Amino acid sequence: MNKEQILNRMRALCSKGEKCRSDIFKKIESYNIDSPQELVDILCRENFIDDRRYAAAFARDKSSLQGWGEMKIRLALRRKGIEDTTIEEALDGIDCEQSQKKLVSILKAKYKLLEREKDQDVRNAKLFRFAMGRGYKYEQIKKAYDIIRSN
Repeated sequence: MNKEQILNRMRALCSKGEKCRSDIFKKIESYNIDSPQELVDILCRENFIDDRRYAAAFARDKSSLQGWGEMKIRLALRRKGIEDTTIEEALDGIDCEQSQKKLVSILKAKYKLLEREKDQDVRNAKLFRFAMGRGYKYEQIKKAYDIIRSN
């Protein structure tokens, strides 16, 4: 497959959904061609790839759909090679109130699963550990926990 064919495939792929530089670079690299970075640069110039757009969509989707917290989103974006300033911009776009509501609903479901745990301290520790694994900060978890306990 030549460079133009690969470039057309990547254009089609990027048209279907947001992609970041590193994902496309890995995909192009798998075709074993010389200078995959050249094709990535072309895609960026043509606006098929935009890390800011990707990071904003990624953060919004992971927060609202999968219930990820800020810390987990930040780590995932760093692993994809997104710059810190871009990550911060993306995280600023997350609706904090919506994120907190999502955390409350996730913790309610987990709390019900932990009801057979007799020891309240063990149950609470498991609940907090679960939420921290989702990437939420302690303060957010405590606030959501207080909401659950008051109901």
